[in-house]
Amino acid sequence: MTEQQTSVTTASPVGVPPDSPAAPEPSPRKDRRILRAVVLRWIAAVVVFAATGAGTAYGIAALDRTDLPGLATASDGRWDYPRIVKPPLPSGSPGPFAEDNVAGVHHADLRALLLPAPRGATEDKALRGKDGWLATKDFLAEYARREDRKKFGQDLTDHGLRHIAARGWTTQDGTHTRIYLLQFNTAALVHHLADEGLTGYDGTYAVRGAQTLVHDIGFPYGAEVDEILYSVYTETMPYGAEQVRQAYLIAGDTLAVIIQSRKGTVAAVPFQQTVALQGWLLV
Repeated sequence: MTEQQTSVTTASPVGVPPDSPAAPEPSPRKDRRILRAVVLRWIAAVVVFAATGAGTAYGIAALDRTDLPGLATASDGRWDYPRIVKPPLPSGSPGPFAEDNVAGVHHADLRALLLPAPRGATEDKALRGKDGWLATKDFLAEYARREDRKKFGQDLTDHGLRHIAARGWTTQDGTHTRIYLLQFNTAALVHHLADEGLTGYDGTYAVRGAQTLVHDIGFPYGAEVDEILYSVYTETMPYGAEQVRQAYLIAGDTLAVIIQSRKGTVAAVPFQQTVALQGWLLV
């Protein structure tokens, strides 16, 4: 593939125009497939400057469909990630969103689909788990209320949770990031779990350290990858000891849970960057 770089703004997906005026309008599903083909090559994250509230887009040059250069730290607060590489699929296995993969299964090792920590960050060794798999109770510890942990845990069991891969780190500014990938047998089970109320406007379950989480209406469309469904939350003022940002990503048979917290406030830019890159790894 020829190396290019592009910048994507928060515009609506652009489809391919019909060959003639008599051609039927393309369906929304077809439009999404067209956009997906583009996004698999070019992933863009739109950053929001905290001081001005102005949005801007930055592009990521994709040298190959299986790897992505880490983003250099810039004046807008982006973290310096190492080169991000998608693990190879087992021979003959389709990707999670291939047409012949109706269950949306990720055939690659889920542990290899976790976003690496940015350079200079301190890894959270407690999230490594046994053989790279985290116990469900350790994931549920992210939620504040006992009744929430009990209900969510039962929902995970009822929907056939297979295993959880996790990674966490703390950057020099004190931002603590945790990423959890929860894998189920089929995409339908993940969607049903979400429909049960997991991803409501203000979130169903209270996250540890957050007073009030609400839907983040400022999260940029340009940071989203097609085929993945996003529910993104931010803690509103007044904060407690720290601010919390959270995202749920529904990606085929996998539910990704991304949480960032920091004393004072969590910067929007690295959170959006982290969500964008983790989403790219899951398609």
